[in-house]
Amino acid sequence: MSARSAVHGVVRLAGPRLPLVSFLARLPAALCPTGTLLMVTALDGVGRGGVVAGLLWGGQAMGGPLLGRLADRRGHRPVILAASLANALLTAALVVASVAGLAPAVQAGCAALAGFTVPQIGPLSRTRWIALAGGRRDGHQLVGPALAFDAVVDETSFVAGPALVGVLAWAVHPAAGLVCAAALMALFGTVFALHPTAPAAVARAVAAGRVLSGPLLVLIAVTVLQGVVFGAANTGVQYLARGDAGVGGLVWSAMGVSSAAAGVVLASFAERFDLTARLRTAVAAQAVLLLGLLPVGGVAGAAVAVGAVGFAVAPALIAVFGLVERVAPAGRMAEAMTLLGSGLIAGQGLAVTGAGPLVGAYGHLAAFALACAAGALALLLALALVRLRRFPPARPAPAPLAAAAAS
Repeated sequence: MSARSAVHGVVRLAGPRLPLVSFLARLPAALCPTGTLLMVTALDGVGRGGVVAGLLWGGQAMGGPLLGRLADRRGHRPVILAASLANALLTAALVVASVAGLAPAVQAGCAALAGFTVPQIGPLSRTRWIALAGGRRDGHQLVGPALAFDAVVDETSFVAGPALVGVLAWAVHPAAGLVCAAALMALFGTVFALHPTAPAAVARAVAAGRVLSGPLLVLIAVTVLQGVVFGAANTGVQYLARGDAGVGGLVWSAMGVSSAAAGVVLASFAERFDLTARLRTAVAAQAVLLLGLLPVGGVAGAAVAVGAVGFAVAPALIAVFGLVERVAPAGRMAEAMTLLGSGLIAGQGLAVTGAGPLVGAYGHLAAFALACAAGALALLLALALVRLRRFPPARPAPAPLAAAAAS
């Protein structure tokens, strides 16, 4: 299957509007962390900026699985709609609290609640593609390309988000990025929630079952380590940029560009190799490519090194999220997807917290060494535990799930 035919097949599942709407609805998740850090740092200093942005990430990591579980039990429409509107209001409240110079506790509380209500568009979009493919006779051939296509949308949003925040902060006001995020969430979060492809509530019998299992815990551990790679490498990049968020964001976007390109290429042969082999290969490639960060001494070298790492990122994440379909109960797919999303966020938060003091004491090399160590641990985990016998190919989706996807 060529890349062009794969994309056409995926778009036929839901029509051309869903990819655009999902991109615009998930863009606030890329705008908010950087936008919060820039706004609070500009208004109240870097110390408070780091704390408030960290609480936003922490809230998102804790709220994601709960929203995923509610989306399985109540359906996507009411849960995403309520979360989108609440998140827009709370993001606006964070802007008001910061611009008005309210107490640090008020800003921190708004940030934590704004993070908690992020409607998890990325993980729920992957759930939606899996449900749509499961309702078709040729669905097994489209799951891989659909997840690859969604990964491209995800990576594009995380390239565009920080760049847009930087432009708005420079041209308008440090809070402009968060105002934009609130407006996008209110509008396109609502559109995504009400899109005809939104799965309905899953029947109680189908939603039963234990979501956490040994194989799923392995995947969560892989995503946490992947988050550590992101957070530690980004900390090193920002140190090399000497605090210039525009330069640091531009350098870091090189990973998103190469990752999106790898996702496009992967769509054309997504089904030729089993997901377990693809994950092991991608994680091994990433572990090797991360070593290219160690000799880096400036932003130009960092851009080349993180761009090279990006070629392994999309293949690894596509394989991880594809394997969820094999091990999560059919009626708990949204919850399982959001658990992995929270793992990525938690890993980034842990890495930023740990890499900050290391960079202060030993320079950017310490952060890059932490990223390499996380990549090596992810490789050992994948080689030891990500095997076909633990992750057998998924059977066709049960009738209740297919019916919910079609409703």
